[in-house]
Amino acid sequence: MVFSSGTFLFFFLPVLLFFYYNPIFKGRRYRNYVLFIGSVLFYAWGEPVFVFLLLFSVAVNWGIGLLIAAADRKGKQRGKGWMITGVVWNLLLLVVFKYLHFLAANLGLLLHGDAGRYGVSVELPIGISFFTFQIMSYIIDVYRKKVQVQKNVFYVGMYIMMFPQLIAGPIVRYETVEDEILNRKETPEEFTAGIARFVFGLGKKALLANYLGQMADFVWTAQERSVLLAWIGAVAYTMQIYYDFSGYSDMAIGLGRMFGFHYDENFNYPYIAKSVTEFWRRWHISLSVWFRDYVYIPLGGNRAGKGKTYWNLFLVWLLTGIWHGANWTFVLWGLGYFVLLVIEKSTGKTGEKGISHLYTMFFVTLLWVLFRSGSIAQAGSFIGTMFGIGAAGLVGEKAAVFLSYNLILLITGVLGCFPMVPAIRKKLSVKAREWVTAGGMLVVFSLSVVALVAGDYNPFIYFNF
Repeated sequence: MVFSSGTFLFFFLPVLLFFYYNPIFKGRRYRNYVLFIGSVLFYAWGEPVFVFLLLFSVAVNWGIGLLIAAADRKGKQRGKGWMITGVVWNLLLLVVFKYLHFLAANLGLLLHGDAGRYGVSVELPIGISFFTFQIMSYIIDVYRKKVQVQKNVFYVGMYIMMFPQLIAGPIVRYETVEDEILNRKETPEEFTAGIARFVFGLGKKALLANYLGQMADFVWTAQERSVLLAWIGAVAYTMQIYYDFSGYSDMAIGLGRMFGFHYDENFNYPYIAKSVTEFWRRWHISLSVWFRDYVYIPLGGNRAGKGKTYWNLFLVWLLTGIWHGANWTFVLWGLGYFVLLVIEKSTGKTGEKGISHLYTMFFVTLLWVLFRSGSIAQAGSFIGTMFGIGAAGLVGEKAAVFLSYNLILLITGVLGCFPMVPAIRKKLSVKAREWVTAGGMLVVFSLSVVALVAGDYNPFIYFNF
């Protein structure tokens, strides 16, 4: 089930809200169980088999958390062995379901020159990368004594399976919601703010990402491409993935607020960044912070000289690429950012004005082409076309017509990447801001519903990860 569907908007969410805010049954425990059961049903809607795997993993990690806490009380090396066991268990699930086919195919290619020699077909559970990292952060933080172990298995399940962020993030740390599991306070103001955040996130998906995605798909599947058409496709996908993923994060944060939870921001206008370093402080913030706190810093961070720092960065970005998918394109995508970040660190140029923004977006766009492509060969061919290699001319009639039909969409997309709306809101009075927000919500929601009814099914890009 996706947020941008009639089933969710007009059936699942209203029914869940009805039971959650039922005036007959009150109390935090009742609402928590409603939210847990609703989250299980939400995941089971799309994954009727893998939901049992997820529930089993919840129980295992709940038990490991208790064992870590018990070992700590007995002074047995603070439960380090149990923490490692938990991490290995979760990584094993991730490897089996996400990377086994990739590893087997490459083993066959290496040993016999045949990628299908050891072919293994394993279905990928939706959102496994997100909830695996979320689970690991919990058991690691229990071991580090950053959070108290949760003794109620249903509350651990509620934290891990919370439907707003279960499938595509943001990756929520237990410390973020630890107190709110039992002590949150739902208010009309927070509920209204949550609706507004959800609706505008829905607009990003339905009114921008879906149509930009159609543009990108057209260009990627074209038999021949001019230089201009290739650049249009690259720019369209660059904006599509931003509006798609940030739109989902907005909806997740909005839904969280509707139920009294406050998730951290996951995007902060990344396309205004003046360096690649700054870009990754603004893009998919929860993933960047996760790798920083659980990989980069434990490895030593930047505390042991340049050589060790660069090695740590290499490992982090290799893992970041692998996290996104079982394909060499993702590995090269991650290592591409490693190279750019090393260059910035070694030159000290990480935030100048002017041309730095163009340089950042130039490389971000090229790397998104690699990210979008099904193979390294396809990415190389596409990028080559962008620079005239094998291109069907510089402009081409097809590109000119295509651009004329989609120019307004592209301009709207570009403008939306800049923080213009917050700047305008600051200049309005409180009353005017309320009226503009309410009017905007009504317009965006109405147009989004029309677009979703008229359009084809288009799931979120990050559902694949």
